Amino acid sequence: MAETITVKAQQGEALDALVWRALGQTSGVVETVLMLNRDIASQGAILTEGQEIILPNLLTKSVPQMKIVQLWD
Repeated sequence: MAETITVKAQQGEALDALVWRALGQTSGVVETVLMLNRDIASQGAILTEGQEIILPNLLTKSVPQMKIVQLWD
């Protein structure tokens, strides 16, 4: 699996809205996207329609599993 994915901006879309649409979260992710796309901050708040944005592929990160404890075990 790749460590990044590429998503195209929709008309009138801001970076945080694109990140939310593509990944379902923004906390800590927008900063990573800005590092992956260094020139994007100078373009203003609204992305150009069709502009390709590199995002981290969150599916490659392992999610810690919690052990479920049941009262009758």
